Amino acid sequence: ASPACTELEVVMLDWLGQMLGLPDTFLAKSGGAAGGVIQGTASEATLVALLGAKSRAVHRYKQERPELADTDIVSKLVGYCSKQAHSSVERAGLLGGVKLRLLEPDAKRRLRGDVLADAIKADREAGLIPFFVVATLGTTSSCTFDALEELGEVANREEVWLHVDAAYAGSAFICPELRYLMKGVELADSFNFNPHKWLLVNFDCSAMWLKEPGWIVDAFNVDPLYLKHDQQGSAP
Repeated sequence: ASPACTELEVVMLDWLGQMLGLPDTFLAKSGGAAGGVIQGTASEATLVALLGAKSRAVHRYKQERPELADTDIVSKLVGYCSKQAHSSVERAGLLGGVKLRLLEPDAKRRLRGDVLADAIKADREAGLIPFFVVATLGTTSSCTFDALEELGEVANREEVWLHVDAAYAGSAFICPELRYLMKGVELADSFNFNPHKWLLVNFDCSAMWLKEPGWIVDAFNVDPLYLKHDQQGSAP
């Protein structure tokens, strides 16, 4: 309802993303479609990312198998996260109406790339469609960091959406000496952290960045005649 506020939000989230050391591919200043948006909570951000990934997977699969109905494809979709991931990730699967597999972490409670690769391979052989994976940077139970670079390489190879949930510990990346913990973030499709945890920002403020917001915009887009206008598409 307020394009000026929207523009300010986009610019401010570029500042915040630069503060964390996020790659330009997540920022509006890159000149592409990317950018940031304030969500209420990380739970909401994970659900939004999952629904965007779901929309992308259905679109891609329908191009290969146009005879299939959307419901046929959705029934085969499967996502992945660590057993150490926040319960909201599992809840996002329930709300999104898709299967979500909780994978075993290693002895240091980190989800590793080989475990994800094996799960995807097994599910493809079973006729399922892997479409989404969540990497947690700073688990709620023990502040463990999943092996993001390994997971990103697998997700990119398998064309699976990678969402990074850094809700708890993402604020720490403001410190350059801690950014090694997010090595591989350039391989992700979306990234989220909570300024309302460590940055003394009022609740609710959960910052989310997307490389390709179009998948999410299109997933939720309802465009009736009474909302159409001459400046359509000129603002994010």
